Amino acid sequence: MELFLIAHIAGRGVAIEAGQVDSVVDIAEVVAVPRAEAAVRGLVALRSRVVTVIDTGTALGLEPTPASTRRAIITRFDGHHYAILVDSLEDVALFERQPLSSGLALDRGWAAAGTGLVERDGEPMLIVDLAALIPSQALAA
Repeated sequence: MELFLIAHIAGRGVAIEAGQVDSVVDIAEVVAVPRAEAAVRGLVALRSRVVTVIDTGTALGLEPTPASTRRAIITRFDGHHYAILVDSLEDVALFERQPLSSGLALDRGWAAAGTGLVERDGEPMLIVDLAALIPSQALAA
């Protein structure tokens, strides 16, 4: 059994490995970054550090996340902090990880971000790798 954070991204319930979660926050006003990739909404000051805000909808190849969205998961990759925007957060719980079945068709960015499944109340939920949502240029910076 592994610990997962249950969240909603682009209207879909997902599971995120607890080890990828630094914290969950409500972010302040985002400052746009000129010429940044479309999935980079901008920057925000959080606890005396600058955090890159990722528009999760855009990163998945879907409709952009609403501008009013303030709930985010803070994660850290390669020494940099990112705020991954989410629709909502539910709870943290233990689940048994299951592999993605070969017959499961994931569209757009879900295919790159999905790493497995968990079952909650008889319903499968996609396990999302937060690193897959961060644009490659932002990771390289």
